[in-house]
Amino acid sequence: MSGTTSMTGRRLPRALTPFRHPAYRRLAIALTLSTFASGVWVVALVWEVIRLGGGPAQLSLVATASSVGVLLPALLGGVVADRIPQKLILLVVAGVELTGMALVAVLSLTDSTTLWQLAAVSFVTGMGMAFYYPAYSAWLPALVPESDLLAVNGFEGMVRPTVGQAIGPAVAGAMVGAFSAGAAVTVAASASLLGLIALATVPLTPVRRDFAAEGEPKHPVVSALIDMREGFRFMVRTPWLLSTLLFASLMILVIMGPFEVLIPFLIKDRLDGGPSDHAVVLAAFGLGAAAGSLAMASMRMPRRYLTFMNLTWGIACLPLLVIGFATSVWQVVIAAFVIGVLFDAPMVIWGTLLQRRVPAHMLGRVASLDFFVSISLMPVSMAIVGPVSEAIGLQATFAIAAVAPIVFAVIAVLWGRLPQDEIAHPLRDEDDAAEAAETVSV
Repeated sequence: MSGTTSMTGRRLPRALTPFRHPAYRRLAIALTLSTFASGVWVVALVWEVIRLGGGPAQLSLVATASSVGVLLPALLGGVVADRIPQKLILLVVAGVELTGMALVAVLSLTDSTTLWQLAAVSFVTGMGMAFYYPAYSAWLPALVPESDLLAVNGFEGMVRPTVGQAIGPAVAGAMVGAFSAGAAVTVAASASLLGLIALATVPLTPVRRDFAAEGEPKHPVVSALIDMREGFRFMVRTPWLLSTLLFASLMILVIMGPFEVLIPFLIKDRLDGGPSDHAVVLAAFGLGAAAGSLAMASMRMPRRYLTFMNLTWGIACLPLLVIGFATSVWQVVIAAFVIGVLFDAPMVIWGTLLQRRVPAHMLGRVASLDFFVSISLMPVSMAIVGPVSEAIGLQATFAIAAVAPIVFAVIAVLWGRLPQDEIAHPLRDEDDAAEAAETVSV
């Protein structure tokens, strides 16, 4: 019996091992439905703005409302995730998103929508995302063993680009074309409702924190500020975390603007392409991201996981040089696919690293710091890339975006003493021991 069960477990591909756990199967269904709903929602929202006669300025207003909503409570989201059972947080966030989508669907179908309503819903749902990411990241280690976390993060890294950036937008486009933006939002709301139902079936787990050991209860505001300070202190005193976050913030500063803002104009003005070509480029990036995540989920944790992660991120930016000097759209498509592969594979390691090396009682706060760093410099990058490209030229801007991250990565590896750290804290050996123990116990 033991040998049969063990052999059956071994036959499972590494990327599928988390699905042995019923709780994670339910969570994966909820994640897939929620991601699909978000993919439909983003496209449907754009066309609802257009239906109202809005242009780039109006769409920018709605998008900015969402970004501000995410940014304002980003650090507070981590404090909450370390104090309240994460399932409850996710249920509230899912309920808020469902309510917003359902409201917009009704308004659109009754031809009652106004721009301020869309901006308000975007702001509120954006705030929900600030609480979602830390809570979700902090909850996963309570649902699956540490040895399965790499596969979990790989699966999720595959779901988000394929379902959220490809299938969801494609369905939204078809619904808008055949019916209306309101019909597309209705599809998003329906998927969100199903995701909420699936999430409700996942077992509730307690917060992994000993409040009794923290002394007398303090005022909620004081307590929240103390929690934030502890999160910052942990980040500053943890070299691998601080060096990686600083590197990531600089990388985002130099690459997000060129990728998000300049590529559409490069396709239109230099390569004689159009919106469909831009869509193919984005799809190639999403498919590459899915392939990279799935590949990493199927592998063991690299022994030199910190060095591999940071240097791969740096190398992932090199194809931007190809994009800057491209003479045909197909070159941009291939470069985008390679960027997706090399960029998302280390993301799987990073998510796993946070869940395994950050103490459980402050994982939510550290995840929120990571989230804050990831989004805080995006608007800055997009704001400065236009003037910079006009001053030094498109090719020079892409060249800086391609080369600078490699320099940042090398500095991060050396300054943070990452090779020494990963030797002192091996993760693959722990995985091997956990798998062996699980096989013996079965």
